[in-house]
Amino acid sequence: MSDEQQPDDKPGDTLQYDQARWSEDDQYEPLLSEKNSREVDVETPLPDDLTRDSLELPDLSEPELARHYTRLSQMNYGVESGPFPLGSCTMKYNPKFTEDLAARPEAAVHPDRPDETIQGTLGLYATLSEYLGKIGGMDAVTLQPPAGAAGEYTGVLIAKAYHEHNGADRSEIIVPDSAHGTNFASAALAGFDVVELPSGEDGRVDLDALAAAIGDDTALLMLTNPNTLGLFEREIEAISELVHDAGGLLYYDGANLNALLGQARPGDMGFDIMHYNVHKTFATPHGGGGPGAGPVGVVEELDEFLPAPRVRETGGGYELFEPAQTIGKVHGFQGNWLVLIKACAYIARLGDEGLADASAKAVLNANYLAEQTAYEVPFGPFHHEFVASAGEQDAADVAKRMLDYGVHPPTTKWPEIVPEALMTEPTEIENKRTLDQLAAAFNAVADEDDETLETAPERTSARRIDQVSAARNPRLSWQALDNE
Repeated sequence: MSDEQQPDDKPGDTLQYDQARWSEDDQYEPLLSEKNSREVDVETPLPDDLTRDSLELPDLSEPELARHYTRLSQMNYGVESGPFPLGSCTMKYNPKFTEDLAARPEAAVHPDRPDETIQGTLGLYATLSEYLGKIGGMDAVTLQPPAGAAGEYTGVLIAKAYHEHNGADRSEIIVPDSAHGTNFASAALAGFDVVELPSGEDGRVDLDALAAAIGDDTALLMLTNPNTLGLFEREIEAISELVHDAGGLLYYDGANLNALLGQARPGDMGFDIMHYNVHKTFATPHGGGGPGAGPVGVVEELDEFLPAPRVRETGGGYELFEPAQTIGKVHGFQGNWLVLIKACAYIARLGDEGLADASAKAVLNANYLAEQTAYEVPFGPFHHEFVASAGEQDAADVAKRMLDYGVHPPTTKWPEIVPEALMTEPTEIENKRTLDQLAAAFNAVADEDDETLETAPERTSARRIDQVSAARNPRLSWQALDNE
């Protein structure tokens, strides 16, 4: 849509959207083998009882194959389809130049090659570790964890090893009620008791509640800043002092670091450990089962507990070494190499000014969109995201109806601090036109009746599903669709 086609007042008036549906009778796009296949003889030196004499394989021309996958892509919605303001998940566009770099022949490095033959690889690891350390205000970084949640768990294990090394028997981790669910899971998985911290009336950490919760058993306070309401913890220095005076450590969940790039650093706020969500902050691929990356940074006092091996520069190049009190491996080899290439390239391309500009625009976009929506936004001002309330409407119904307006809905029902929450994060990638498109979708749905919402979506390739049954009785094979 051109600028000239964008109305000034209510862009929702012109929103028309129909998602592609390629097959008859509301059926799914057929599998390749269902379109056409042929039997191929198999010759192999393997024992007969382990092999087949033939295989049934798809038999399609290149145009047919290209059309099949294009159709599938048009029946789906992604960040390249349109606005994708999934709050907290930070669904950023992945620039193609990073994909090109990761696809270069030089990047095809076997992870088990001797150190002396992968000096370029180790050099990139060292460079990215340095970048991340400077961005977060950390003294040392490991790139080994394969995802943000894995990095989070790694950070908890580092805290546990640190306290045990110092002879401190600390059994509790404090987690705010607005924290990501993985915070609670990581703490419990590492063997700690979880103490849930209620938020104050302003949506931030309640200092009195924190002071009452902290004690000799406190190993760690896990905190996201800005928090999941998009609010910066104004009392972060007082929070840090409370935790450290009790002998505990302060952990930074890097989920919302996108709001702070070039503006502030967790290390300068008093955080001792942090993980970086490179998919949220540095535009590497998100989700889909992986692979991902969740680097972990620590202050100098904790660097000897990082996973092994680590990379360091020597007089003649780079080498791997094992920290003195390492917690051991948390993932095979040095981490997910191709993902880390993309993160390093993104940081290098943007540079200091570009990263700071990205955060500034993410904050601007969130506050602009919050002002445009008809739904109540109980807290503010915000950083990178905001949480609106659907009020009397069901947030899940709102989300499904927004799909009919050609945008992806926000995260719903969480955090529970806001009733019928619509957690929205446009990120820095959207311009004013697409922000207005999102606002128009919000506002159009806000005016609709319950019957319309309860039957939505109407114009997508797949209609409303029974989410409870889908979660409890998943269909794990394509053939299951034919067995009803």
